[in-house]
Amino acid sequence: MKKLFIMVILASLLVPGGFMGKGDSRAAEKLRVGVIYPISGPMALLGEESFRGAEISRVMRNNKGGVAGKQIEYVFADIPDVNAAKSETERLLSQGKVKIMTGAYSSSLGLAASEVTCRKNLIYFSVEGIADQFVERGYKTIFATDPRAKLFSAAQVKFMQQWLAPQLNMKANELRVSFIHEDSAYGSSVARNFEKAAKAGNVKLVSVIPYSPKAVDLSSVILNLRKDKPDVVVAVSYAADAVLLGRQSKELGLDIKAFIGNGGGHSLTSFQEALGPTTEGILNVDFTQFEVNYEFCPGLKEFVATYKQMYNKPPLSGHSTCSFVGMNALFDILEKTKGDMDPKVFRPAALAHELPPGKSANGWGVKFNEHGENIWADPFMMQWRDGKLVTVWPKGPAVMEPKLIKPFSK
Repeated sequence: MKKLFIMVILASLLVPGGFMGKGDSRAAEKLRVGVIYPISGPMALLGEESFRGAEISRVMRNNKGGVAGKQIEYVFADIPDVNAAKSETERLLSQGKVKIMTGAYSSSLGLAASEVTCRKNLIYFSVEGIADQFVERGYKTIFATDPRAKLFSAAQVKFMQQWLAPQLNMKANELRVSFIHEDSAYGSSVARNFEKAAKAGNVKLVSVIPYSPKAVDLSSVILNLRKDKPDVVVAVSYAADAVLLGRQSKELGLDIKAFIGNGGGHSLTSFQEALGPTTEGILNVDFTQFEVNYEFCPGLKEFVATYKQMYNKPPLSGHSTCSFVGMNALFDILEKTKGDMDPKVFRPAALAHELPPGKSANGWGVKFNEHGENIWADPFMMQWRDGKLVTVWPKGPAVMEPKLIKPFSK
């Protein structure tokens, strides 16, 4: 229990106003939710950013009266790796006495935590982690609000067919594409889906190159790409490896026509800050970011303003909004169950819940199929332009047209 107490205190230090959040009444009855994110270790940057979105959702909802008349309390644990994800989830469910789990940013961490939770026949509500395996294991107590990996791959191939190939005066089946990815569940899931999507879309995939996200030298990946001579490179990376790939691609003279990231590190402001002009023109299919059509994303302005108020700076990535929208969906469902987390009550309420597309802070809707997959969430195509990650495709959320800019040329 001492370790649990330390984790709860650690969570309180992440936000101004303490763990209970602004406007909470400590005397009121609490609705306890188990929350896990990596806020230490190699995934801490995006883990903490994601947790902040979840915390903003809690604070805003508590300021409006909570859920079913109860103030929401997070019972938090730091999960820097898969072993911690398993053990901390087990501990929160037993010692922390929570009946529902959510988080966890990383697919690998979320898969481990959800396995522990669902085997106990308790609800795991995933607000981040795009691996398709979340909804493919047959569990009836898992729900995932963000888009699956297969949708990222489908968007990339569709963009190549509809915009990129014509811009290069090529047919889609003439494009030579290489896919590079970090080798955790996140990158591997996207890679498998991209291979299927490329084959279905008649796009020529010339190589698939995995690498460790902990690698300190990725020159061998770049040299292999130079040997394969792709027109387009699609990459799945976390924070540090995205910067390393960009830096070494420029240093080693990677000569390609387009580079498409897959969320993760390629969406972070720290990616642009580390590489500066080198990021110009890099494309990125991802969760909704902040240079977007705000009419398509009602509530986004309020979210950004609250983030700035709580953390004294603008959001680092759309990962925070992703967690925010996911937690809002969880709280809306719990409102309908009057706070009841029993799967026999929660599951039918979740399956009946609907929020139409274009009605959330990132433009997604919420509607779960019988596998717990949100079928109304889609990633969008962004591009780094003049230091900003701007939404460029499709037209609904876009604020400008995409532009063909040679990667790593600046």
